Amino acid sequence: MRGMGERSYAYAKACGIIGKSFVGKRVRDLEKARGLSELDRMVFPQSFKDLPEKELLLDLEKRITVRAVDSIISIIGSFSKVPEFLSLLIRGYEYTDLKGAIVASLEGEKTIPVHTDIGRFQTVHFEAWPDIKAMIEGTEFKYLLDKKIVDLEEKGGISMQTLLDRRYYEALWESLFSLPVKDRITAKRILADEISLRNSSWALRLRTYYNMPPNAVMPHLVNIPLKGRLRGKKSGFRALADEAIRSLELSLDHFEDWSSWRWKDFINPDTGLRHWTLDPRYFQNAASRYLYRLARHNFRIQPFSLDSIFCFVKLKQFEEDILTSSAEGLSIGMSSKDIFSMLGVEP
Repeated sequence: MRGMGERSYAYAKACGIIGKSFVGKRVRDLEKARGLSELDRMVFPQSFKDLPEKELLLDLEKRITVRAVDSIISIIGSFSKVPEFLSLLIRGYEYTDLKGAIVASLEGEKTIPVHTDIGRFQTVHFEAWPDIKAMIEGTEFKYLLDKKIVDLEEKGGISMQTLLDRRYYEALWESLFSLPVKDRITAKRILADEISLRNSSWALRLRTYYNMPPNAVMPHLVNIPLKGRLRGKKSGFRALADEAIRSLELSLDHFEDWSSWRWKDFINPDTGLRHWTLDPRYFQNAASRYLYRLARHNFRIQPFSLDSIFCFVKLKQFEEDILTSSAEGLSIGMSSKDIFSMLGVEP
């Protein structure tokens, strides 16, 4: 296998980072934090900050993201020729930051939103904000300036974000198939499930929070054809929006309607104590835990494949989400135990 030395080094380094991360059994260590300052000292024992709580929250969240990104770059950047698939994984942060920057510009914000430095992988000129054209001129995002595709002034908010999400996942999916088959067995399954769950979560949120009818939800889905069969299981669907599309026919306040849906185990249970209604937040948390368990289980199965690096990235991003959620919960007076109960996190 080409680049075995690089792969061995990257995997060994990834194992060392994961061993010190708040994943697996170490997640429960976070329950000991009784406030933001304690969480800061736990995560950054050598560089914690002595700040008022309101300032500390914003500063801590930024450092948590930088910590995750630096770890990911240290692994992906260790390859002399970084595969496009791995490059796009880290550039997912750029896509997210660009959405926030464009919305802030269109809404006339005076200060640029916080964006994450991804070093040599960054292509957007965030320093040119709020000039959207200058930010994306000469980058792959220049299509946003083509009024035949999207008029930013009219398609801000959900539509613009949907366009960027679709472009990102399509590029990620296509780059996956440029890898050797042995390097994408696990990544294909996890990414397919991630996109399917993302579509389903988005459909549930749009119906619940925006009261969108099914025909209005459809254009916001990332409908990528599924190439081939997922190893070890029959997928039961041909495109990654199929389950989300099927969910559009199901009632949001009739639990029984969801009994045969593929992702039924991720919806909030009917306790019988009150009238049941589907909770998109519960679904999103359950989906996140599922993807985390897949990444954790598969991280060490094929140590020298790019699958292991993909799982490493997902584990670090899960840790980032848990740490950020813990910080936000502690800042409003929630106990760590209540935060973990709400998220349904377990080792």
